[in-house]
Amino acid sequence: MKINNKVIVPATALLILTLMGSCKKAFLEPKPLSFYTPEATFNTVDGLKSSLIACERNLRYEWFGDGAPIITQNIFSEVAVEGTTDKSGPAQDLNLLITPTANLNSTDWNRIGWYWTEGYKGIKYANTAITYIDLPQWKTEEEKNVVLGAAYFHRAYRYYMLTNEFGDIPAIMKELTTPKVDFYSVKREVILQKMKEDLEFAEQWVPVKAAGGEVTKGAVSHLLTKVNLALGKFDDAIASATRVIDDGVHALMTARFGVDAGNATKNVIWDLHRPLNKAAAANTEALMLVIDRDGYMNVGDFDGGGSTMRQAVPFWFSNINTPTGNKGTTDALKKNQSQMDFDQATDYGRGIGRCRGTWYSTHMIWTDPNDLRHAPGNWMRMEDLVYNNYTLKDPQINDPYYGKKLQKYNSNGGILCTDTIRSWFDWPHYKVYIPDIQNATPSGGHTDWYVFRLAETYLLRAEAYYWKDQNDLAAADINKVRERAGAQPITAGDVNIGTILDERARELYYEEPRKVELTRIAYIFAMTGKAAYNGKTYTLANFSKDNFFYDRIMEKTEFYNKGVTTNHGDKYTISPYHVLWPVPQLTINNNVSGVINQNEGYDGFQNNVPPLTEIPAE
Repeated sequence: MKINNKVIVPATALLILTLMGSCKKAFLEPKPLSFYTPEATFNTVDGLKSSLIACERNLRYEWFGDGAPIITQNIFSEVAVEGTTDKSGPAQDLNLLITPTANLNSTDWNRIGWYWTEGYKGIKYANTAITYIDLPQWKTEEEKNVVLGAAYFHRAYRYYMLTNEFGDIPAIMKELTTPKVDFYSVKREVILQKMKEDLEFAEQWVPVKAAGGEVTKGAVSHLLTKVNLALGKFDDAIASATRVIDDGVHALMTARFGVDAGNATKNVIWDLHRPLNKAAAANTEALMLVIDRDGYMNVGDFDGGGSTMRQAVPFWFSNINTPTGNKGTTDALKKNQSQMDFDQATDYGRGIGRCRGTWYSTHMIWTDPNDLRHAPGNWMRMEDLVYNNYTLKDPQINDPYYGKKLQKYNSNGGILCTDTIRSWFDWPHYKVYIPDIQNATPSGGHTDWYVFRLAETYLLRAEAYYWKDQNDLAAADINKVRERAGAQPITAGDVNIGTILDERARELYYEEPRKVELTRIAYIFAMTGKAAYNGKTYTLANFSKDNFFYDRIMEKTEFYNKGVTTNHGDKYTISPYHVLWPVPQLTINNNVSGVINQNEGYDGFQNNVPPLTEIPAE
């Protein structure tokens, strides 16, 4: 499906609130952006579908580009921290830097504001299709409902994310074409209940199979499972997940397939994450994709590519010396330097260590030596790299360590890496390695990316069984994923929420919105009063002061629980209230006739009013 760049969709008032402020005079003197009216633009099927294409394009941005928003999801969890260590500003000292008035949408710092703004932008696009759904002349009611169901999916996806990022938020259910400054926050569970109803409708109509990037029935049922879990409707979650697992269309990929299938040094885990394999017809595991392809500028690719090898790979070409004291590594490319023998920049990417895996995600969870996800060739260890700086072989230097494996310490125990936060950590090569033909230095090229795949569906159903104390069934679902990875099965006695989170970390690193899922689970503990594996129980009344999200991160993440400080002098800190992000203050300030609540722990919380218990009629 081709992106229509001519359609101008009116902005929602909530986005205007976010953007208003310093340029008020300009705001009072608007210039028409387009002479396209809704009645003229959305009165055809193709015209209305253009809003769905805008949804698809908007969704793609979460995983692509420099400082991709998915990194922020990772660093607000136990699997990663922000690894930039040469300046202040990156999200490390969260107590200091994460405030309602801070710059919350910077590729160098964090992308909290991106999730707020782009979340509501995606809602705007979906609401456009929903509002004008009856304008075109549809051939059948089914044709209309397919489009309506897809729009419901996209809106529900954004609200699922936003309610697990910001809690109670404004709920907008139709397109707004004029400024609105009287929003009120709506209770999170009220919004989610509406999304559940919408997804149950969508599930009846969207197709089982669709072109890459379009909404499928499996994706709808998968998202519905997440919403059911968030609402504490565990039987419903089991049912919706089962509809995907047993649909006769989807199955875990267990046999070699696609490009590299004939390469005996690789395995099915490698195959699953090759760019050309993700949307392949043979891939029965993919439920929902975002599409990014070489050669389709402004239509099907993201400018600059995925940048995964820049974001999630260590800054290995700097800060690492040989035991003899010479600079050991370089990002020089063989194509530019004839003396290069080991072109590691092409092989692994020119990483900058922005998404820095923790000891938990790079070591603690990898207890099974047979797990293919951690096998040599799929997983990279720093000791797999070599001292590749070609100047080491200069006759005047003649360093004997040239071409030998990297060492973290010399024979006396002295450390050879001057910045172990940024430049020394292991990473999932199979997932972030994307051949890059576009950038001068390889950063991670164009690739489709998984939004949802069946492995997560099994883990979601396992979680639902856990909440119901059906740990034998939970173990069976977890073992489906482990079996494909070649790992030993677990038993019912092994199952707790930590077991499930560990398996999610192994399977879904850099795919799942980890912060959102941790917050969702923290909410469930608070709603149910079920004791966590740490022996604690939690309540909604005390949610921002005492929650599972914070306890989990402090348990697993050495940067926060040990007070690690960067070379620049910035200390890693986090607090329980970071379970929810701050609503951008500008949005609150410009909402002059209503009240958008601020989350507890942030300045402005004292001005809150009780959130609405019904979605307001518009």
